[in-house]
Amino acid sequence: MTCALLVLAMGALLPETAFAAPAARTVTIDGQEYPDPLRDDDGSAVTTPAQWETTRRPELLAAFRENVYGQSLPAPTAQTFDVASSEVAGLTRKVVTITVTGPQGTRSFDVRLFLPKAEGTPRGTFLMIDHRGEVGDDPDRSSGYAPISRITEAGYAFAVLDARGIALDDRDEYRSRMIDLFHPADQELPDDAGRTISAWAWGASRAMDYLQTDPDIDPAKVAVIGHSRSGKAALWAGAQDTRFAVVIPHNAGSTGTKLARRGEGGGGGETVARINGSFPHWFAQTYKAFDDRVDELPVDQHELLALVAPRRVVVASATEDANADPEGEFLAYGAAAPVYALYGLGDTGLPSAAWPPATGTGFRGPAMSYHLRAGGHGLTAADWDLYLTGDLFSR
Repeated sequence: MTCALLVLAMGALLPETAFAAPAARTVTIDGQEYPDPLRDDDGSAVTTPAQWETTRRPELLAAFRENVYGQSLPAPTAQTFDVASSEVAGLTRKVVTITVTGPQGTRSFDVRLFLPKAEGTPRGTFLMIDHRGEVGDDPDRSSGYAPISRITEAGYAFAVLDARGIALDDRDEYRSRMIDLFHPADQELPDDAGRTISAWAWGASRAMDYLQTDPDIDPAKVAVIGHSRSGKAALWAGAQDTRFAVVIPHNAGSTGTKLARRGEGGGGGETVARINGSFPHWFAQTYKAFDDRVDELPVDQHELLALVAPRRVVVASATEDANADPEGEFLAYGAAAPVYALYGLGDTGLPSAAWPPATGTGFRGPAMSYHLRAGGHGLTAADWDLYLTGDLFSR
C-alpha cells in the first residue's frame, strides 16, 4: 500500500534586507511539483472566490484551450428545437432534433429525453454524452452503462446526446458533422482549434440550451456525465459551462481526471504521448508539443477539476482500470479541494488522504464526491447505484 499526500509548497521567509523571491507557484502532490491552481499567472495568491472567478478561472480556461482541448466551437448563428413526444414503456420519451447553423451551413443532431411518470418535476436530470451510440428509442433496452428504467424509477430524468451526431470518433472524418459548420472544409484547422473531445463538450452545451427550455425538468439540476473518452468531454463541458450543476467524468483517465505529470504512474497508465499517438483527432495539435515534456504543461488535470467549483464534481475510478491510473485520478481529486475551500466546500468526504480508499463506497462532501469501484474500466450498475443514491443535487 502506498500513501498519497497533498502538500502545499510554501516559499521560505527571507531576511528584510534580501530581495523578495517570487512566490512559489507550485504545489507538491505525492512528492512531485504541479501548477498551483491558487496562484495567478503573475504569481499572486488567490484567496477569495471573487479573485478565482474574475482572474484565475479565466486564466486556466484560456490555458486549457490553448494547450490541451483547443478553442471551442462558437455558439451557433441560429438554433432550433423540434420535439417529438410519446408515451413508451410507462415513460415519457422526447426525441429532440437540434438544428444548428454556422457560417458554413446547417445540420442537425438528436437528444433523447426520458421522463419518469410521476407528479412534479424529476429529482434531477442526467445528461449523458454517449460516444458508443448505445442508447436508442426503447427504454426497455437498459444496460449497466445506461440503465434508463433504473434511473427513471429513482425519480430522475435521463437525457442522451449521441456524440456521433456532433463529431465522429474517426481521425479522417471527425470534422464532417459539426466542426465543418464553423471551419471551411477545404482548409486545415488551426493548431489550437478543438477537435473531437472539444466538439462533444460543445454538443453537451447545445443540449443544455434545449434542457433550459423544457418545462418538465428543473434546468438548475442537470448533471453532465460521460464514461471514458466521453468522460473527458463531460469534464471539459462542465469546466466551461457553469449551467451544469453536477459534472461526472467517469473513468476519464488521461486528459480527463488523471494527473498528466504522473506519466504512466508506475502501473501502465496512459500518457500524454500515448493518447495523442493513438487518438490524434481528440485534442488540439498544440497538445502534442507536450508529449515528451509534460512537466512544461502550464496546467494539469487537478486544475480542470477545480474549474467546476463551487458546483459538484464527481470522480469515479475502478481498481483494475490501470490505463486510467486510478491513483492519479484520486490524487487529482484531492488536489482540487483547495479551490473548493475558497467557498467553504473543501471537504472531499474522504476519511484519509491515503491511497487506496475503501472500494464500493460513495464518499460525499458538500460539493465533491468520489468512489472507487472494484473491477475494470466500465460504467456499471454499481456505479449508477452510487450516483442515484448519492444525493448529488444537494449540498
